[in-house]
Amino acid sequence: MDETFTLLPLHLDPPSKAISAPTLEQTSSLVTELALLNQTHRQLLTLDTPSQVPPAPLPLNPKRSAQINKMREQGNSMYQKSRSQPSAISEAGKLYSYALEMALLRPAWEPSAIVRDEVAVLLANRAQVNMSLQAWPEGAADAEGSVEMKRQGNAKAWWRRGKCLVEMGRWEEAAKWVAKGLESEGNDADLRGLMKEIEKKAEQGSI
Repeated sequence: MDETFTLLPLHLDPPSKAISAPTLEQTSSLVTELALLNQTHRQLLTLDTPSQVPPAPLPLNPKRSAQINKMREQGNSMYQKSRSQPSAISEAGKLYSYALEMALLRPAWEPSAIVRDEVAVLLANRAQVNMSLQAWPEGAADAEGSVEMKRQGNAKAWWRRGKCLVEMGRWEEAAKWVAKGLESEGNDADLRGLMKEIEKKAEQGSI
C-alpha cells in the first residue's frame, strides 16, 4: 500500500515559534500532537548545551532527578510528622504532587522507564496521603495510576486501591481488583489479608 503525504496548513507564530492549525478542525488528536510538538520545542530552548542540541538518550538531568528525590523525601518526612502533627499531611500531599509534575515533565528523549518508576512511587505515596484524609476516590485513582505505571513489584499500590474500594463499599470491584493483585504480586500478606476481609463480608451476606 502506497503511503500518502498530506500537507497541512500549519501556522508558525513568529515571536514564540509555536505551531498551530487555525484553519483545521480542532480534533483531540490534532490538539494533542501540536501540544506535544510545542512542548518539545520549549524544552529544546531550555537546553544548556551547544546549539541547544539534545543530549544522548540515556543520561538524565541530574538536577531534575535530585529535585524529584528531594521532594519525595520531604513528602515522606512530612507524612511521618503528621502522626503527631495532623496538619502536615496536606503538605506531604503537595510535595508529592510537585514531584509528580516534575517527573511527568521530563523531556521526551529521557528514558520512559525512569518516568514510570518515579510516577509509580509518587502516586502510591499520594494515595496513602489521600487515604489518611479519608479521600477514598482520590486515593483509589492515585493507586490505580501507580499500578498502571508498574504492575509488578508494587503490592502497596494494589492494596491501597483495594482498601479504598472497600471503604467506599464497592466490595465486588474490590474483590476482583485484589484477586488481580494477588496474581501479579504472588502471595502478598497484606493483599491476602484484605481478600480475607472481603470474603468474610461475602459470607455474612453483606455484599
